[in-house]
Amino acid sequence: MNKRGLILSLSVTLLATSFLVACGGKDPNAGSGKSKTLIYGRGADSVGLDPSQQTDGESLKVTKQVLDTLVDYKDDSTEVVPGLAEKWEKSKDGLTWTFHLKQGVKFHDGTPFNAEAVVFNFERWMDKKNPYHKGDYPYYGYMFGGFKGDPGHVMKAVTAVDANTVKFELAKPQGPFLNNLAMSSFGIGSPEAIKKDPEGVKFNQSPVGTGPFKFVEWKKNDSITLAKNPDYYEKGLPKMDKVIFKSIPDNAARFTALKSGDIDMMDGLNPDDAKLVEADKKLQLKLRPGMNVGYLALNTTKKPFDKPEVRQAINLATNKKGIIESFFAGYAKPAINPMPDVVWGFNKETQDYEYNLEKAKSLLEKAGYPNGFDVEFYAMTEPRPYMPNGKKVAEFMQEDLKKIGINAKIVTYDWQTYKDRVGKGEHQMALYGWTGDNGDPDNFLYVLLDKDNTRTPDAGNVAFYKNDALHDTLIKAQQSTDQKARTDLYQKAQEIIKKDAPWVPLVHATVPEAARAEITGWIPHPTGSDKLLNVSIGK
Repeated sequence: MNKRGLILSLSVTLLATSFLVACGGKDPNAGSGKSKTLIYGRGADSVGLDPSQQTDGESLKVTKQVLDTLVDYKDDSTEVVPGLAEKWEKSKDGLTWTFHLKQGVKFHDGTPFNAEAVVFNFERWMDKKNPYHKGDYPYYGYMFGGFKGDPGHVMKAVTAVDANTVKFELAKPQGPFLNNLAMSSFGIGSPEAIKKDPEGVKFNQSPVGTGPFKFVEWKKNDSITLAKNPDYYEKGLPKMDKVIFKSIPDNAARFTALKSGDIDMMDGLNPDDAKLVEADKKLQLKLRPGMNVGYLALNTTKKPFDKPEVRQAINLATNKKGIIESFFAGYAKPAINPMPDVVWGFNKETQDYEYNLEKAKSLLEKAGYPNGFDVEFYAMTEPRPYMPNGKKVAEFMQEDLKKIGINAKIVTYDWQTYKDRVGKGEHQMALYGWTGDNGDPDNFLYVLLDKDNTRTPDAGNVAFYKNDALHDTLIKAQQSTDQKARTDLYQKAQEIIKKDAPWVPLVHATVPEAARAEITGWIPHPTGSDKLLNVSIGK
């Protein structure tokens, strides 16, 4: 080809490429190693981007990229490793923890990260009288026994010893303290950015941290765009210039987008599609460990669920094996306890309720409901890691409930509205679930079932179940630093919960996810929040 012909050919190619990109098509260089943009397809949008204000995984999987924590988890487990703190020590009595911070780290707005910044964040979260305490900060209350002035509050004081050293003084020892600090909810934000936004609205929409990616743009119900932090303290990372979280609510549509190359990786794969991924050389299957639970919460403050016999009857009328066979394609196991057996402290001796409709009818009669009752049954419509199709699961359960006289009307809302209503306790019974945050039993049993966490409007305990014996057991376990003693207490707690039946524990799901074959460095984390700094396209 002569020079003129070559120039003409290149011009036509560039024009075609520009047209494809302008029309929303994928850059043809994507996947060749030249693309520096990673598109992550997911089932729902984030609720907010201040991690201390959020409890939903869709929010935290984004904020994990933007705000770093004092300590972190290993890429594939909940073993604690250094984060913004490079080392730490605790006193013999477990009441004082001292953290030595990395030096030279800056927030995305150019301000320095230091001990005062850590103190500012914790004081903002813990003290309702702090001028920057604007919101509910649910996870802080869940993990540290409430807030300043509450009788169960663990945190006595957080102080800056010097510019690079922070001291935490506890009112009582806390076994999961270090694991708690590694949770995404306790990402350290820029004090200057927070001070510029005294009502806490802007920071929840455009957070400023020290993480590997900076916030760029949020198009509600469509996408969130992050850009590489060129000053990140881990040299050579992150590997991508840009990450886009793309919301595609329908699982099948998201899978189609992956196959067509419009997205690079996805969660919420329909379990039945996992075999299709394995058979496609252009794709790769990823399995996220099942540190989760999907459950039916029975609101114990509302009739007829104030009676344990009614709650036990619904457990007896639940065909967990049928649910797993119908909707999980084998990627789940029946839940016996509120926490999965991959978390230490699981009680292997607990006997599950059998699937027995006749026994269920007998218990309803004993409770004073021989003819059953009418009830609203909340079911989520967006796919969740522990519940790929909540509405279909609810319809399946609805049929068995009808056989024992319970007429369940299925009620649905968009995910944010659903969370809001359930967190306020507006439901009678609701499908819900949880992905463990830190690998500690406390994160399941205390957060989800202790009376301390029935606080609205964002209750962790959405069964609104209160049992003083359980509370005493969980607090003893929380305040112990001896894992054997804690294990014994958590096993006792699981026995109490099984008898009282505030839930129907349904499944622990091993979550199938998928990516293009060229994606490297993606390790699905048990907590559901992956740090994407090592992910790249091609070698």
